[in-house]
Amino acid sequence: MARYTGPVCRLCRREGQKLFLKGERCHGPKCALERKSYPPGEHGSGRRGRRRPSDYALQLREKQKLRTIYGLLERQFRRYVDRALTAKGVTGFMLLSLLERRLDSVLRRAGFAASQAQARQIVRHRHIAVNGRVCDIPSRLVREGDVIEVRENSQDLQPVVQSLSRGYEVPGWLQADASSKTITVRRLPEPEDINVDVDEQQVVEFYSR
Repeated sequence: MARYTGPVCRLCRREGQKLFLKGERCHGPKCALERKSYPPGEHGSGRRGRRRPSDYALQLREKQKLRTIYGLLERQFRRYVDRALTAKGVTGFMLLSLLERRLDSVLRRAGFAASQAQARQIVRHRHIAVNGRVCDIPSRLVREGDVIEVRENSQDLQPVVQSLSRGYEVPGWLQADASSKTITVRRLPEPEDINVDVDEQQVVEFYSR
């Protein structure tokens, strides 16, 4: 599956906020945004504040931000938007719900991975089983009642062990057991369960033009 392979710290600098793309590094002094708060590029330090951005520019930035947080390319992201547009309910919330229900997102939210990229790699390397069957598809959408577990031969996998030792706050729609390294999907996410610093309505308006 295609994915972005360039430097990720510049993506945070482009949006002007931490997107937590490198896990623990984002919380420490090595975070690029702490050292260089201006956008990347030769003229980045003088780029901010020149003029008020247009509505289109604001919508574009919110869309790019949300896409970057979940590590998706445009074609992949557009499929989620199209699905949210046809689903029953508030389109913005349905979009976030679909993204949060991805298997790699669930691993990250439950504290089994420090970043979305790390969670994707753990799944792709076949360290995860869903309902007793090995799953190597990061984009798989979990359902209520699903049980996700680290496979027996991967119980000592260092990225998982290190991430669990940090003690993440698990959202209410998931139940995580660090000792057995299992995650149970108690229910589907509600609006209060999703904590993403993005104006999803701007994203919907971008694709509704």
